[in-house]
Amino acid sequence: MSQLEQAAITNYHDDLVQQCKQGSTSGFKALYEKYVKAMYNTSLRIVAHPTDAEDIVQEAFIDAFRNIDRFTHGSTFGAWLKRIVINKSINHLRDKKKAFVDIGSVAHQPSADDEVADEEELELQVEAVIRAVKGLPDGYRTVFTLRAFENYEYEDIAATLAVSEATVRSQYHRARKLLITILKGGV
Repeated sequence: MSQLEQAAITNYHDDLVQQCKQGSTSGFKALYEKYVKAMYNTSLRIVAHPTDAEDIVQEAFIDAFRNIDRFTHGSTFGAWLKRIVINKSINHLRDKKKAFVDIGSVAHQPSADDEVADEEELELQVEAVIRAVKGLPDGYRTVFTLRAFENYEYEDIAATLAVSEATVRSQYHRARKLLITILKGGV
């Protein structure tokens, strides 16, 4: 995408945000339609339950639209909204009292790696990874999702989750090992 095209998209989103600040329902609808799927996927990767992710996304949009006047153009609307969704998803896990647990007793059984023969096989493997990530314990899944999918730095994850950076690194490392074990059929 050229810089001109990117600038046009940014201006369009800025115009929509301005419309929302003025109370325009069409602006709200356009922003909602633009971001709902991506925000749902972000939340789902963290909470791993479709109905919970739907509720979280709805709450995030309500909060964002209620507080649209607080949005500054220091970042994009999408980045601001994603931060709200991630925080709400993490808070949801905390509210459910799902601890970021250490499951060091998981058995690791190595198996032979299968080669990817074609695109169909790759698609099946992607689906297996998605299922495996959903199957991780909440703490592991949250840290893994923020690091691997959302590209958060360790220190940012630690600050977001209110844990030490060493805990985040440990959780991420263990999540990766467990994910590999699950994908190899060991768990």
